[in-house]
Amino acid sequence: MSTPSVHDVAKSAGVSVGTVSNVLNHPHKVSPSTVERVQNAIETLGFIRNDAARQLRVGHSQTIGLVVLDVRNPFFTDIARGAEDKAAESGLTVTLGNSDESIEREAKYLDLFEQQRVYGVLISPYGDITDRLDSMRKRGIPAVLVDRESPNSTFSSVSVDDTVGGKLAAAHLLETGRRRIAFIGGPMAIRQVSDRLTGARQAIDDAPGASIEVIEIDALSVIAGRAAGADIVARAPDDRPDAIFAANDLVAMGVLQALLMNGSSASAVRVPEDIALMGYDDIDFASAAVVPLSSISQPSAQMGQTAVELLLEEAANPDFDRRQVVFAPKLVVRDSTAPTQ
Repeated sequence: MSTPSVHDVAKSAGVSVGTVSNVLNHPHKVSPSTVERVQNAIETLGFIRNDAARQLRVGHSQTIGLVVLDVRNPFFTDIARGAEDKAAESGLTVTLGNSDESIEREAKYLDLFEQQRVYGVLISPYGDITDRLDSMRKRGIPAVLVDRESPNSTFSSVSVDDTVGGKLAAAHLLETGRRRIAFIGGPMAIRQVSDRLTGARQAIDDAPGASIEVIEIDALSVIAGRAAGADIVARAPDDRPDAIFAANDLVAMGVLQALLMNGSSASAVRVPEDIALMGYDDIDFASAAVVPLSSISQPSAQMGQTAVELLLEEAANPDFDRRQVVFAPKLVVRDSTAPTQ
């Protein structure tokens, strides 16, 4: 039995092939009764559209490729959800790729998306991919940077001012009376991490008697945070910081687990009495932690939506002026940074 074609659907529904095409691609141009008739014919015949052939005709698919640094981080999950919701309004879908902070994996996803002739790419880059994205753009695949500003405005981007966010976090810890602050984050090759540290340094440099210790970790994960926290617990009490600023909430959650659970009765660490703890991203788990976690909030879903809007603008007009949308971070105070007084 042969596979049903568009011509078979048109014949069954009593319409032209062009009308079937409009129902599949531009249903708003067709009357509701005709749409229903064509859809009934499609269901009855078991017709499946050939998207590969369609891509060859129009030059691209209806899919947006999204590459994030760590799909386990709810911050990036929320970005993906915002992008998906906005893309759906234009009949587009989003395919998610997780670079896992690997240059090699990042490159493989870009290879895949280019082979699939995606509508465009949204990416939170790990490596320097300016040349690669420029090459893809010349082949008709626009790109928007997510959670990272574009160097020299080469591409449109959506980001949060992480330097300001880092300064907000450290300034809050200083305001609660803390002076020996440890920053836990890494790798420092991730721009967001280094920017948050830069902001924290700015606040601490302006505070008399304050100091910052940088503890670099190899991943922004709960496990890496737990290991760093365990090392702090193992120190003598006088050698511990009185506050910790974690580069994201996953790291902060791991640190919190280590501080509360790793110590013996003699070396147990109380949060916030002994060590105040600050995260970044304000993921849902932050407010539900054993000690609710203070954090820096980012409008993650809105960032995803805005990234798709910028991509649509460039797809409609490749010569449009690239835009850099920078959102302001917000301080969210909870129990983990209660004042020492």
